[in-house]
Amino acid sequence: MAKKTSEHKPRSPDRDEKGRFIRRPATSRRFSAEDGSASAAGKKSGEARRRKADLRELCRVWMEEIVGTGKDGQPITGGEMMVRVAAKELAKGNSKFWELMRDTAGFKPVDKVMVADVDPGVIEEVEAAVKEAAADG
Repeated sequence: MAKKTSEHKPRSPDRDEKGRFIRRPATSRRFSAEDGSASAAGKKSGEARRRKADLRELCRVWMEEIVGTGKDGQPITGGEMMVRVAAKELAKGNSKFWELMRDTAGFKPVDKVMVADVDPGVIEEVEAAVKEAAADG
């Protein structure tokens, strides 16, 4: 059975020969509105979405690329460097970096609020249980 090597990986059209992301002008891809069918607002919205997508992709690529070496001589990716800098800021008490570390680790709280139709009797039971637990503990 033949071994697969990384030399035979197909390359994405948005990457160069080293696998790095190539930024293309927002007007050079996806759709052309030269025929006048798309509104000006739609064009601007599409361009803004593409710029955001490009920025996210650049951040992902940077986080995976080797950007330096550590004190031990081992290579460091952009993501590892971000975590090291954030850890130093955490030690100084910078609370924004707590959020960065939490969110990067995948523990970001959900920002959505769910509304449910609940019987008032159930609400009273829950409130009573909470008060009882607070009094016990």
